[in-house]
Amino acid sequence: MTNTSDRAETGPGLAGMSENGQAGEGIGARVLRKEDVRHVHGRGQFVGDLSMPGLSEVAFVRSPVAHGRLLAVGKPLGQERRVIVREDMASVKAIRSRITAPTFKVSEQNPLAHGKVRFVGEPIAACFAPTRAAAEDLAESVTIDIEELPAVMDAMAARTGVAVPLHEEWGDSLFLTTSADTGIEEVARTAPVVVTRDYRLSRQVMNPLEGKAILAHWDERAGQLVIYLSTQIPHMMRTAFAEHLGIEQEKIRVIAPDVGGGFGYKCVLHPEELCIAWLAWTRKRPFRWIEDRREHLVGGANCREHYYRVTAYADRRGKLLGLDAEITIDAGAYSVWPFTACLEGTMAGGHLPGPYVVGAYRARTFTVATNKPSIVPYRGVARTGICFAMELTIDALAREVGREPADVRRENLVPASLMPYTNPTGKVYDSGDYARSLDLAVERIGVPAFRERQAAARAEGRLIGVGFANYIEMTAHGMMMFAAAGLPFVPGYEQALVRFTPDGGLELRVGVQSHGQGMETSLAQIAHEILGVPVARIAVVHGDTAMTPYSTGTYASRSITMAGGAVSRACKALAERLVQIGAHLLQCRTDQIRLSAGRLLGPSGDIGVMEVATIWYLTPQLLPPGVHPGGMEVTESFRPKVDTGQYSYGTHAAVVAVDAEFGRVEILDYVIVEDCGTMVNPMIVEGQTYGGFAQGLGTALFEEARYDAGGQPLTSTLADYLLPGAAEMPRVEMLHTETPSPNTEFGIKGVGEGGAIPPPAAIFNAVNDALRSLSVEVSETPLSPRRLLSALAAGRASVIGGAS
Repeated sequence: MTNTSDRAETGPGLAGMSENGQAGEGIGARVLRKEDVRHVHGRGQFVGDLSMPGLSEVAFVRSPVAHGRLLAVGKPLGQERRVIVREDMASVKAIRSRITAPTFKVSEQNPLAHGKVRFVGEPIAACFAPTRAAAEDLAESVTIDIEELPAVMDAMAARTGVAVPLHEEWGDSLFLTTSADTGIEEVARTAPVVVTRDYRLSRQVMNPLEGKAILAHWDERAGQLVIYLSTQIPHMMRTAFAEHLGIEQEKIRVIAPDVGGGFGYKCVLHPEELCIAWLAWTRKRPFRWIEDRREHLVGGANCREHYYRVTAYADRRGKLLGLDAEITIDAGAYSVWPFTACLEGTMAGGHLPGPYVVGAYRARTFTVATNKPSIVPYRGVARTGICFAMELTIDALAREVGREPADVRRENLVPASLMPYTNPTGKVYDSGDYARSLDLAVERIGVPAFRERQAAARAEGRLIGVGFANYIEMTAHGMMMFAAAGLPFVPGYEQALVRFTPDGGLELRVGVQSHGQGMETSLAQIAHEILGVPVARIAVVHGDTAMTPYSTGTYASRSITMAGGAVSRACKALAERLVQIGAHLLQCRTDQIRLSAGRLLGPSGDIGVMEVATIWYLTPQLLPPGVHPGGMEVTESFRPKVDTGQYSYGTHAAVVAVDAEFGRVEILDYVIVEDCGTMVNPMIVEGQTYGGFAQGLGTALFEEARYDAGGQPLTSTLADYLLPGAAEMPRVEMLHTETPSPNTEFGIKGVGEGGAIPPPAAIFNAVNDALRSLSVEVSETPLSPRRLLSALAAGRASVIGGAS
């Protein structure tokens, strides 16, 4: 893997030298991640590493059928107190989430199934014992009686009705339908070129290294239920536990220790977590549950089962005149708290045009309930699907008009001169030069030379192809969008507390939670940029509701923008106080003081900011009269000037070889051009992007959660559910451009999801380019050998049928 920096614009400190002159640690510097020291030496602390006297481990009895009426649950004789069913938890509220859309239907998910089971793996009973093995033995002795019902497994068929709906009070199987139309009919009547395609993204499972994990106990001294939880949103989870258990929030403390990956899986409330918290609350002793891999694959939250029918209307050069889409989302059995089952559908309908000017636009979305685990937000939330549908449509359009796909793509991109640009559904793209990103990728691939190489290979019987995919990544969308949707929470101002310690170190306290992003390093770099304190002397405190300011947490690539903005504001406020004290100590006016490289420079001397902090605490008699009483501790907040989100973007390009005999796809070359505004730490940006690419590669070629017609999972182990490993990762070249956002501190945008969005589109476009001479197109993920061979066989049959 290689990387190249190609900066479209420059922001502060982007050459590895911070504005205050401190080389190698400010914004733009490749500072080594502070958190890696403990992780590479095995000293991280996860929920599984915790231990407490009297700890009970919990195992769950799970539904063996996808759909049925739960008639009875039998507890083993003599062990009744160690087996919990829904009736034992009567005071606990069922999980309900809603939005204000008039067509939205609320589902109700009990922490343990009651009345009905709606997917294989749904928890029915919780069993506890001193060890997990003993708890699992106990679970095996629990009996259940279920009257099986027909399983609803086909979301497309379920749109028009099913024999027995999952939620019978609905009368159908639709969580939500939406529609947007800016006037497609006139374009549809007159457009000279019309291209229609169907696409499908298969269901996936997220597979972070650490699955769900929770340990809860009662702290008698504090009078609090203390919950150690592998979560991305500790403050929101405290709200969730309080609401569902009926406990005041001051009696709950949520602590997120090290978190072994999340990807969106750990930003919702799971029923098992409610059960563990309730056990600890009612029994006043510790309980723990750690999800194993089979539980994760069978009963854990799923993601990304999308169906698209897209029609593009264009002129004879391929310029888009209109876009018409019908989008169906298989949302599984329940609507998750707090984001609901409808996030995927609303995001898809609102962002399908991506970085393109589409003219007229119509999108109808259908979010459907099926007898599968609920889908939850997964890295890229719907944008992987819409990028796949949009980018494959652009290539199909290019083939229709007989032009190079990169050229058609470029002519349809939103030009930089139109920024900020409002898309057809009102989403505001804050800044960007999309064409430059594409041009860099095209240049690196060398398209004209590749076409010559491709023709020569075809003459030798080899199939190679090139594919491109442009993407946008909406990051840190805020209050107005969440309020308009009527979600059960609305993010507002993000806060950060910054304070010096008596010996001159710096503490940053933030409410967001890291689960691998490196924010202990990047947030420290922002503070260093302003105050000049060495990164090694900056501690980032997060993940504990008792010690940090309130935050809705880490999701939607928001943490570096929001928490970073709050840290920046707090450090600037603290710098003003330092200047006041420094002027007094250096016997000059405040306007004669300059803060640089961690020192306050005056006309006749200087003093370090760390020394000033020590004076505040230990020798306050030296302070000036009228000094700010807040001293060396500041809490500040941040919200972007425009809070509809900052849009990162980029282009991926893939060169592939297709083995038509065995159905294999080999990635020969891969180029990533990404722009996330001002990069705080390019190394961390690249790590995020490489990791996202690996997940996108899994979506494209490997990952699929499969079920039989009765709802039984067919991929319950990692022998059946395939994940890419190091051996499957190709060489990747990465290039950066930097187009700062006008709405954030230092022009920063989020970058957590972008790498995962375009790989399926780029790879499929490359495969379709390779198969162009055979008149074969592939459009369903993952592109397994079986699917590729089936498409080739269908193509040959079509050719033979046409000839006859």
